[in-house]
Amino acid sequence: MKKLYSIEVINDCTNTIYLPADASIPSNLKRAAFGTMKVEAFIAVQKFGGNVIRISEDLIQALKIPPTLPILHVFYDKDVLYIGPLVGIFTSGFSSVEVKPIGERTIIFSKLLAVQNTAGVTAFLFGAQHIDWDKGTINGLFYHDGWKRFEVPFPDVIYDRIPNRRTESLPKIKKVKYRLQQEYMIPWYNPGFFNKLDIYERLLQENSIADFLPETLPFTSFSVVERMLSNYGHIYIKPKNGSLGKGIYQVIYNKKDENYYTRFKEPSGEKRLLKFDTLEKLIQHITAKTNINNLLVQQGIHLMRSEKKPIDFRVHTNKNKQGKWEVTAIAAKIAGAGSATTHMNSGGIVKSIDELLDVDKDKEQLKEKLINSALRISKTLEKYTEGTIGEIGFDIGVDRKGRVWLFEANSKPGRSIFKHSSLKKGDLLTRRMSLEYAIYLYEQSIKKPEDIFK
Repeated sequence: MKKLYSIEVINDCTNTIYLPADASIPSNLKRAAFGTMKVEAFIAVQKFGGNVIRISEDLIQALKIPPTLPILHVFYDKDVLYIGPLVGIFTSGFSSVEVKPIGERTIIFSKLLAVQNTAGVTAFLFGAQHIDWDKGTINGLFYHDGWKRFEVPFPDVIYDRIPNRRTESLPKIKKVKYRLQQEYMIPWYNPGFFNKLDIYERLLQENSIADFLPETLPFTSFSVVERMLSNYGHIYIKPKNGSLGKGIYQVIYNKKDENYYTRFKEPSGEKRLLKFDTLEKLIQHITAKTNINNLLVQQGIHLMRSEKKPIDFRVHTNKNKQGKWEVTAIAAKIAGAGSATTHMNSGGIVKSIDELLDVDKDKEQLKEKLINSALRISKTLEKYTEGTIGEIGFDIGVDRKGRVWLFEANSKPGRSIFKHSSLKKGDLLTRRMSLEYAIYLYEQSIKKPEDIFK
């Protein structure tokens, strides 16, 4: 297990770093690094207690270590002592309001940064506008007894939290990403957003994963909808790049009255159930305001139920500081009355698996099935995806026969679903491990950069 060290400032010497005896460092170290900043320094071992790195004040300033004095790791390679990692969280939507510097997402980021010492990293937020390319520094936003700004070097690792596809496609965002990765060779994780149909087609290439996938096709013609509805009784028509359950239509054929029904939510939030005597009329209603090229059609699944309502599961996976996948949190989502989905903004209710009522399956066996499935899919998805993935949020269903189905995979998963009191342990773990993965990337970039930048 990698050790954590706190930093102590000393004033009786200059350009000096003292490490405790158990740091086990070689005697040839001549430079110190924090982020992309490297300076020459006198580095020695002293016999003093505690896991403390003592650094002279002038060196603190030269390395631009923030006055928050974080708890960090140390690594070495050749003649350099690396203190870190310094993790930059790249995002957008910054505000001039001091107490809400990221607008409505401020609380999300404050909770994320609150676990940095436990993780053993120092983390900060930044956007394209905070970079000084000439100096090689960033005016980073730190959370320590409130929000504060400090000038720091370019980070060791970057965690991508750009909020949406539109922002990600902006030229200035693309330029930052290109320069920091290509010119400065900084590891960057969780880039981009998954496209539902693209993910489906990639995972379909693996026979061991294909059984988890409900039939999913692009909305190319009326006949596709007709055939799938005939096969499955109900289907979902949804946006290829949607989120939060927006724009999803459940389509049902009732054999008794020979009518077609669609269940959906209006942009205003009102839930609707409409009846049509022909499938043509129903499809015309759905496509009147939507480009069919942006839609896909997905097989409906008869899900297991709790309290007579369908349930599915949010399963969050993270890579740990050894670079291995782990399941960090599982939440059960119970569909709201009259809702086409289990999303909370459609009236869905979140519970832990242990809290589910009248579930006729062994709950420990159910957890194990979800964990094994999510880990297998994570490893496969990583294999077929460009860039470095550090976490994934899955929407997974289990049908009445116990078969597992993957509905969606999210490359930038939210954590608000885990605020339920019985899921707080998972919430904390997902946040901590999303930062801990940076430790693995940091060490690899120092010792095996060819594995990171291949």
